[in-house]
Amino acid sequence: MEVLSIGDVCDFSRGLTYKKADEVSASCNAVLRANNITLETGKINFNDIKYISDEISIPKSKKVKKGSLLICTASGSKKHLGKIGLVESDIDFAYGGFMGMLTPKGNIDSKYLYWLSQSKAYFDFIQGLTDGANINNLKFSQLKNFPVPVFSLDEQKRIVVILDQAFADIEQARAKTEQNLKNARELFESYLQQVFSQRGDDWGVKKIAEIAEACLGKMLDKKKNKGNPKPYLRNQNVQWFNINTDDLLEMRFEDSEYERYAIKKGDLVICEGGYPGRGAIWEQDEDIFFQKALHRIRCHNPLYNHWILYYLYLSDCNGTLKNSFTGAGIQHFTGKSLKQLALPIPPVELTEKFVRNFDELFNRVISLENVYHNKLESIDQLKKSILQKAFSGELTKEKEGAVA
Repeated sequence: MEVLSIGDVCDFSRGLTYKKADEVSASCNAVLRANNITLETGKINFNDIKYISDEISIPKSKKVKKGSLLICTASGSKKHLGKIGLVESDIDFAYGGFMGMLTPKGNIDSKYLYWLSQSKAYFDFIQGLTDGANINNLKFSQLKNFPVPVFSLDEQKRIVVILDQAFADIEQARAKTEQNLKNARELFESYLQQVFSQRGDDWGVKKIAEIAEACLGKMLDKKKNKGNPKPYLRNQNVQWFNINTDDLLEMRFEDSEYERYAIKKGDLVICEGGYPGRGAIWEQDEDIFFQKALHRIRCHNPLYNHWILYYLYLSDCNGTLKNSFTGAGIQHFTGKSLKQLALPIPPVELTEKFVRNFDELFNRVISLENVYHNKLESIDQLKKSILQKAFSGELTKEKEGAVA
């Protein structure tokens, strides 16, 4: 094995530039762009293809070739810079100006180079070029220095066969795990649907305004945001059933505003905008403030804070919650809409039973999801390990890392 640079083993060419006015709804001139390389897998996808006028003659050098690799050289998001996809078949597509094409020379197998681009070594190299700098494009003068371990072509092809099989097994395991994740959540949602749709004769219907006090948070005023600032919640902090306090901002709250803008343990917090309707219970002992993008719900009977939360979650899952939103573009769950929302209410004893069942089932689902997420992380680590072994010469003649 010898180590060469990617500039030694590949030719590089830049993509096709064209004007916005050249774009049409359909033509024979199809153009692949950065979004056509799937970030997570490096696979070429054919979603949202751009077409330009047939009157434009596309040079042969600006069309992809079987066995070439497309690389994203410019993006508004740094995480997409440098991502690579392999062109595995003959397709009559051009590639856009924010892309480059790597054409392997005779001493390198294209699929071998593709697998190398999925490795941690390649990721770390690209991160080293972009990390800590306001860089939104990559030049081949930078990329060409990436080191490529070059085995004989026969050995490269053997490594590719091993990696293809190993990653097919890995993707099968990932798909099964992701399906299990989906099944666990669907079981929970199915039980919610069963309960809320049964509605016995002793159930009533009440608007939220009849059973709770609802309040919007404080409007941020930067001009008055001086002196003794306090941390507060934004809609970004609220996920379904969980409030994340890792990224809190601060603003000034007067002592006289405490009762109006403080969230207490057991209060239900609901997003007004950004993620309208999404909610969670504040479970911490310490009170916290909240801003205008959030509603605070405080039911006269705290039990109903949980009942409302589960009802909102089910309504979001089945798509009916959006009927309460306003706004043609950015939608909001206004205070008026929230207070007027009517929901089925069973007798208190029955509500207690259902909420207890909801909590138990949800906690089991969360436990299962933690197990599955840990398995997905293990799968990702296995992928990194196999790739590292492949390009350091550690793979034996037998496939390593069989996936259970």
